[in-house]
Amino acid sequence: MNKIKLVTLVLLMQFLSTGLQAQFLQDAMKIIDQSKGGLTEKDAAAGIREALVKGTGESVAMVSKLNGYFSNPEIKIQFPENAKSIESTLRNIGLGNQVDEVIVTINRAAEDAAKSAQPIFVAAITGMNVTDALQIVSGKSDAATQYLAKTTTPELKSKFSPVIKSSLDKVDATRLWADLINAYNQIPFVTKQNPDLTVYVTDKAISGLFTMIAKEELKIRQNPAARTTELLQKVFGK
Repeated sequence: MNKIKLVTLVLLMQFLSTGLQAQFLQDAMKIIDQSKGGLTEKDAAAGIREALVKGTGESVAMVSKLNGYFSNPEIKIQFPENAKSIESTLRNIGLGNQVDEVIVTINRAAEDAAKSAQPIFVAAITGMNVTDALQIVSGKSDAATQYLAKTTTPELKSKFSPVIKSSLDKVDATRLWADLINAYNQIPFVTKQNPDLTVYVTDKAISGLFTMIAKEELKIRQNPAARTTELLQKVFGK
């Protein structure tokens, strides 16, 4: 019981200046008050870790399969927004098939790169502390996703970028993109363009992955059938 009181005191000190401390502490006390059937801090942390491993694993599996990005309208990677004028111009001069081919190949690159995401997520999940877990349990419907975005995005970019570049080369997207840009730049009077395809696909791949993780998190929070273990039922049934 002393350990639980200590956790509560730490939370009080940490959130005293946020303006939301009263509601948070009320929620936290419900979570960890064992006399009323609440969770121990160990349960809360373990449950969140289990939910995150489950949610990220399923999300990575969904997006890293063939057409995981390309066939999902929520996360399909289109031509770069800052290159829309390039796309429309190229389609108007009869290069629509080549544009479509580039769109397919950049999605293939994202699907290939996503396979490397899970170890990064697992490392962040393992490092989660009690305060993180309690915040997530009593937080918004995407609190766990936001935690992962905050703690893993820099490393994901670092790991995804070379994989994306290699994947773009492997699926021939780099050449196709270069051919399209060269064709566009030869059109009279246009402003020469050369958007960084690797940076663009990396950012979109990561954004799409977090979109799917958020959907999995919401499913676990709202749908009892998605809580496939006793611990998940205990944590998210509160």
